Amino acid sequence: MNLSNYTGELASLLVAFFWTITALSFEVATKRIGSLAVNITRLIFAMVFLSIFSWFYRGIPLPTDASTHAWIWLSLSGLVGFVFGDYFLFHSYRLISSRIAMLIMTFVPPVTAVLGWLILGESMRTQHLLGMTLTVTGISITIFNKPNGQNFQLKYPLKGLLYAFFGVLGQAGGLVLSKYGMQDYSPFASTQIRIIAGMIGFGIIIAITGKTVSIFKALSNKTALAGVTIGSFFGPFLGVSFSLVAIQNTSTGIASTLMAIVPILIIPPAAILLKQKVGLMDYIGAVISVGGVVLFFV
Repeated sequence: MNLSNYTGELASLLVAFFWTITALSFEVATKRIGSLAVNITRLIFAMVFLSIFSWFYRGIPLPTDASTHAWIWLSLSGLVGFVFGDYFLFHSYRLISSRIAMLIMTFVPPVTAVLGWLILGESMRTQHLLGMTLTVTGISITIFNKPNGQNFQLKYPLKGLLYAFFGVLGQAGGLVLSKYGMQDYSPFASTQIRIIAGMIGFGIIIAITGKTVSIFKALSNKTALAGVTIGSFFGPFLGVSFSLVAIQNTSTGIASTLMAIVPILIIPPAAILLKQKVGLMDYIGAVISVGGVVLFFV
């Protein structure tokens, strides 16, 4: 088998691995210094990583060779994905944990497909609807329970679940916009444009909320800073960049499907490192959710 024929698929699997590390790292950091501080600092750190990489790999540290088309649509993608989507996703970490948030993020592939259908005119078949049903069923098994014969109750705060779903919308929208804006341009330089837009967006939020001082104070927390550094390296630097490599070399649907295995990958470290309780139904729900996502794109 010639692995060079599966560049997009292999990149997608790497993204799932990277995002597992990122989710765990950012959960630790967010619980200590808050989502806003984590969001802006991780983009700054990632921009440094990307600039150094681009200098050696492309010969220029910044995306000065990008077209107007790329700047417009990738910037919009950065605002939708990094600012809107990740702002709410990181908030959800504090309320429902990174493991549950990542499980809800299995909605990203079907939502991406729906947006592709609405925006790009991509078709949807009966099996797509069945895949969506399975995905929702698997997630429902995990986030709902029926204790002692009582009525079904939420196991996790509704606010945290809604924030995670906003994260789904942001990531799905950002992925579609990225594919449209990037075309044949460098995935790493494209990520830089998205990050620049994200930094501007969060800079405006920080200025409006008057939290500049608190952001600098947050950086004195060594544990949080370590989490941000690790998460920035594997997230917006490697993870986001390789997600663009993936969609550039295979269909958005296939890439999204393979990236969606994060809920499976995150269960062992969440249970072992963060001491989170994981029951049999959590495993079953995760498997069914990802199974629905796979069915959505076969």
